[in-house]
Amino acid sequence: MSEQSRKKKIKLNIVTNIILRVAMALYTFVVARIIIGEYGSEMNGLVSSITNFLAYITLFESGFGPVVKSLLFKPIAKKDNKEVRKILGVSEVFFRKISYIFIIYVVLLSIVYPLMVGRSVDFASTSILVVILAMNTFLEYFVGVTYGLFLQAKQENYVISIIKTVIYLVNLGLVLILVQFDASIYVLELVTGVVFALKPLVQKIYVDRKHGLKPVFDKKYKIKQKWDGLVQHIASVIHVNTDVVVLTLFSTLDEVSVYAVYFLAVKGVKMVAESFINGVEASFGDMLAKGEDIKEKFGKYETMFFSVCTICFATLMAMITPFVSVYTKSITDVDYIRYVFGYLLVISEFIWAIRQPYNELVKVTGSFKQTRKGALAECIINAVLSVILVFQFGLVGVAIGTVVAMAVRGIELVYYSNKHIMKRNIWESCKRFILVVLETIIIVLVSNILPMFDNSNYFNLILNGVMVLAVAAAVTLGVNGVFLWRPRRTLCEK
Repeated sequence: MSEQSRKKKIKLNIVTNIILRVAMALYTFVVARIIIGEYGSEMNGLVSSITNFLAYITLFESGFGPVVKSLLFKPIAKKDNKEVRKILGVSEVFFRKISYIFIIYVVLLSIVYPLMVGRSVDFASTSILVVILAMNTFLEYFVGVTYGLFLQAKQENYVISIIKTVIYLVNLGLVLILVQFDASIYVLELVTGVVFALKPLVQKIYVDRKHGLKPVFDKKYKIKQKWDGLVQHIASVIHVNTDVVVLTLFSTLDEVSVYAVYFLAVKGVKMVAESFINGVEASFGDMLAKGEDIKEKFGKYETMFFSVCTICFATLMAMITPFVSVYTKSITDVDYIRYVFGYLLVISEFIWAIRQPYNELVKVTGSFKQTRKGALAECIINAVLSVILVFQFGLVGVAIGTVVAMAVRGIELVYYSNKHIMKRNIWESCKRFILVVLETIIIVLVSNILPMFDNSNYFNLILNGVMVLAVAAAVTLGVNGVFLWRPRRTLCEK
């Protein structure tokens, strides 16, 4: 792939991914508020909890997806379609098996989960909701995962983004219509689930028609690295789902709802970070597959990505609780104002975001076995600390466990990527981390002395957010300009 073509795909991937993230954020904010307002905080907590329990089926993937994607980079770069078909064939058979296991898991969950929560929602209703929410995941495994991995490795993430954007907007319209007709939560989730299920089908049709690369299953073809990504995958699943599961088991569904509402705001900012990650991951994979030196390009990307993350997450740190207060203004069944929890949740996801460029390097180079100790440590620390602290500190205790686990794993990813993949002095990353901490502290302190409007409505909230965002951008760009611009200019001149 030429440099010009690669740059064009990066831009297209980033732009379409940002549009998708906006559509997802809009859908999530509106639908979650509708569920809380129309069906109550406990129902919102129930939906969030079931969704997280269903996500544990991904443990059976054993990290196979990232391994498949890392193996696809080289044959795609060399246009070896025969090898690509074989890899896709093994992938398709593997994920079909996961879909069958998922059916068994859903049946068991529909029986066990209602007994586990056993609160105000009756057994039959909870079981039906489990089955409805599981439908989309089943079709994703049965049809879509393999084709999605191919499109990502092919640097055609924009196709996935366009399909998902349309589906989210269609579903948003359907939700607004259904609410007007006083539809039950079960009808609402069923209708949106059917529409979401179209995504893997459309994806498959696109790949079949555009690339004509139908998977070919060869029993003799083996993927040697098949289990190398297991520990990393477990770590990822635990990171995303442990907090809600711990709260479901040892707290209340109302607390799950509080967590879900705060996570809405965090998720919106994470989407911005993911847009920049998804847009360039395959490009670095393509460069490394061709033996190119990525140090200089990664350094520029690192600076840009850290700047975006600092601006977004520092702004969120200052605005998350005001947002929640406006978002839940008329909700009286639960107290949603949790300042300490809000700060800790933002910090944990901030750490997650700035470690992602290094995590992507580990994935595209297939360095799963070499980094599994850190992934295992993250799993254990997150689970153990969260369970221990939830009894004493509730939501705050769960967030502390996540922050500590994230930091430990982040240190390993940064060290390994610099030393073994890029063969670069780790100080290049460390100095950026120091600047991120410095910038964030300055932004939060300045935002606390800004003359703010009263956060009593969305208009004032947006005005305050814009002011904090402007401060965050000025501080971040100013500090980076002083400490990073000169070295980069000197390097270019050399």
